[in-house]
Amino acid sequence: MKQIFYVLLFGLSIHLAEAQIKYETIESSKLGASRELKIQLPRGYNSNEDKNYPLFIVLDGDYLFEGVVGNVDYLSYWEDMPESIIVGINQIDKRFDDCMYSEQNSLPIDTGSNFFEFIGIELIPYIEKTYRTARFRVVVGHGETANFINYFLLKPEPLFQGYIAVSPDLAPNMIDYLPERLSKLESKVFYYLANTKNDPSSIKEMTEVLNKDISAIENENLNYSFDSFEAPSHYSAPLHALPNAIENIFRVFQPISKKEYKETILELETSPVDYLVEKYKTINGLFGLEKQILINDFKAIEAAIEKTEQFEYYEALGKIARDQYPKTLLGGYYLARFYEEMGEPKKAMRTYETAYTLKEIGGITKDLLIEKINLIKEDFGY
Repeated sequence: MKQIFYVLLFGLSIHLAEAQIKYETIESSKLGASRELKIQLPRGYNSNEDKNYPLFIVLDGDYLFEGVVGNVDYLSYWEDMPESIIVGINQIDKRFDDCMYSEQNSLPIDTGSNFFEFIGIELIPYIEKTYRTARFRVVVGHGETANFINYFLLKPEPLFQGYIAVSPDLAPNMIDYLPERLSKLESKVFYYLANTKNDPSSIKEMTEVLNKDISAIENENLNYSFDSFEAPSHYSAPLHALPNAIENIFRVFQPISKKEYKETILELETSPVDYLVEKYKTINGLFGLEKQILINDFKAIEAAIEKTEQFEYYEALGKIARDQYPKTLLGGYYLARFYEEMGEPKKAMRTYETAYTLKEIGGITKDLLIEKINLIKEDFGY
């Protein structure tokens, strides 16, 4: 049902974004020819000139591009991932040449080597010069191109931080190259692999072997996930894989979930406020984006403080809330709760009163503040 839901949403989200799809032709000295690009800019790209965006490079752009656009447009609308710039490379009649590799060592040769250099030396510098990109890059491929994207990972400094390989038609040596490289990563890499039971037998067997080897790797810099689908054909597999792949890559960007709250935050032996701060530091470090802390995430930490009765953490939470939402009563409310639980009722009452002049937010209302103030007055006879 979830996959059907996403497929139905593709049409809607593509329709909404269609006006912002650009078609460009790039002249390439490496290819000795021009190549058509499809470029999707975020909805608010022209209205926010200070904002940078992660970059998706989509091989097989003639048919994969729209699937990536639909998912990114939908997930970014709900703030489950950052808005992104998506570039599709059309490979009609060029796919075989673009993906050519040596039978001796499985590495790109001739036209395949040229295509590899086109992407790294010409295309990405052009996109970064022309558009406001962040430093986080994702590359997407299917079949032969899903094998090809791995060559960028074999470089000493990987060109991309996220890799989405759907039903890859792997070069023979890739099942050795890739696990060895992933085991030695010195920077964060997100790798998603998928196959379907209806893939050609060679693809199915090699991806199963590859999954087994990658799953055994112990490297904190590797974030790996794998899906094996039952029903889809080889050609429909991307429609099922892309939602999972993109969600997995950008999971840390998503609001704190019920699962994360119950299984992680409530089990912390350290400050839940520190956990919140670290979450947003990670977002900044990975994606190069300064993301405002979501009200949902403040409420999750508030709930954890109340549940565990660790009220001393309200002080740090209140200071962060004041910085993030200075025109609202959020920070004042948390600081007042801190003073209230620390046995300073007068200070708590004054802080509630000061917060009353600010805007309501996140279900914390002025009526709630009046109620808190009146309770303190009743308890202490003020």
